Amino acid sequence: MSVKALGVEQGMTETLALDYACIGVFFAGLCYFVMAGLIKSFGIEKMLRFFPPLVTGPMIIAIGLVLSGSAIQNCTTNWLLAIVALATVILASVCGKGIIRIIPILLGVVVSYTTAVVMGEVDFSSLSEAAWIGLPFSREQTALAVFDNLDTTFLISTIIAIMPIAIATIMEHIGDMCAISSTVGKDFLKEPGLHRTLMGDGLATALASLFGAPANTTYGENTGVLNLTKVFDPAVIRLAACFAILLSFCPKFACLIGLMPAATIGGVSLILYGMISAVGVRNLIEDSVDFNSSRNVFVAALILVIAIGVKYGADDNVSIGPIHFSGLALSAIVGVTLNAILPGKLGMKIKSVHGKEKK
Repeated sequence: MSVKALGVEQGMTETLALDYACIGVFFAGLCYFVMAGLIKSFGIEKMLRFFPPLVTGPMIIAIGLVLSGSAIQNCTTNWLLAIVALATVILASVCGKGIIRIIPILLGVVVSYTTAVVMGEVDFSSLSEAAWIGLPFSREQTALAVFDNLDTTFLISTIIAIMPIAIATIMEHIGDMCAISSTVGKDFLKEPGLHRTLMGDGLATALASLFGAPANTTYGENTGVLNLTKVFDPAVIRLAACFAILLSFCPKFACLIGLMPAATIGGVSLILYGMISAVGVRNLIEDSVDFNSSRNVFVAALILVIAIGVKYGADDNVSIGPIHFSGLALSAIVGVTLNAILPGKLGMKIKSVHGKEKK
């Protein structure tokens, strides 16, 4: 979601608009708890029938396409750096072996960033002024800042605009848990249980938003890393998390990351956002969604057209009274509603660890 959609054109500063966005992300995190409670109470099969691949697939595709605009904007600042990042990621993924194939995104960033330094595109003057040790946030950078001068109407609009994004990320979480279960050979949907993993993901998102951080989500690409390395021990992730926390208390390191050229981010983002859309396409294919059915075509088509059309329309959002709906929010509401009320099958196949399907 762009800062403009969050109200900067109404006289609000970019920083404050992002603070309001953090509140929206917080409530998106709470959606995980709602879904976890419903799954625990009614069972996973009954709840997921309202979110079949017919709805979640196009939603995930739309998310990647909606984000693609920002990737192109970043690339236009320096196409050479963007192409270097893009080419490095592709070559490392396709031709790399061992550790090289595991870290293509990191390599793309490092190679493009280094190229920018050699070209003199990075100004390190602010790096010397940054402290080695400091807190990773201040009150002005947290979601609490919105309460200094609260705009209730804008707050409600932001929450409504951002919360529906949780539908796509929750579905991605469920799909990734199924994939990881199959890779590792353990049914994580039963133990520790899908409701517990959802609560963990939601708690991480809610807490991160309070400190000015973006929402968390699972990544299907990590399943490929598990399959390649055969390292299934969660202690590895805990160790990586500890390193990330320690580095967050180093403003100099944060400054180094902040100096990264926008084009480098854009080149990598082209791959990442494209992969998001590709995951949505994969979901539709793997679950054999029947597009010979007019019903299914209507649902998928409206999700895609509304999400993309509203995003790249004149106003970047749709206003209903004082409430502003983003394209993704509106498309999620329309998709879930149409899928529920139109005649036809309403269900989602769930793959077990052993590859068998349940309805």
